[in-house]
Amino acid sequence: MSAQTEYPSKKIINNPSAVVDEALDGVVLSNKNVQLLKGHRVLIRRGIQCVRERGLVALISGGGSGHEPAHGGFVGHGGLSAAIAGAVFTSPPTKSILATICAVGASNRGGVLLIVKNYTGDRLNFGMAAERAKQEGIKVDMVIVNEDCALSSVDKTAGRRGLCGTVIIHK
Repeated sequence: MSAQTEYPSKKIINNPSAVVDEALDGVVLSNKNVQLLKGHRVLIRRGIQCVRERGLVALISGGGSGHEPAHGGFVGHGGLSAAIAGAVFTSPPTKSILATICAVGASNRGGVLLIVKNYTGDRLNFGMAAERAKQEGIKVDMVIVNEDCALSSVDKTAGRRGLCGTVIIHK
């Protein structure tokens, strides 16, 4: 007869497959100044129409989940207009990035600035979304953050990724 022992989890999560959505829901419940973009893992500043009406540049960032609230914690007045969350350690999908650009950049004479970390997936997905948005007539530009001096490899296999400096750029 074997006794089954229950071991406590090492993580404070309910279900690994729902962790991103639950984290985003938690941010929305704890911050009245943000809302979710329907159908996407995107936090958008409430009152985004003020940014559009005043012709201010909308700031968008994002990246793989796993360090919540990460980018989402910077959404709001004086910070990001929106943040896009990918799956855990995975770049956000192009369709979510494009939907976000359209949501904050449509009818905005100030345009959109994408703040992107120097990860291959982030550069590709944000870059493709930016090109598609430009085809739709939205003014959009992208800045790549790659200041990480700790990741200077001799063989150039892993470049500087912009993990810390992105936070400063957000603000």
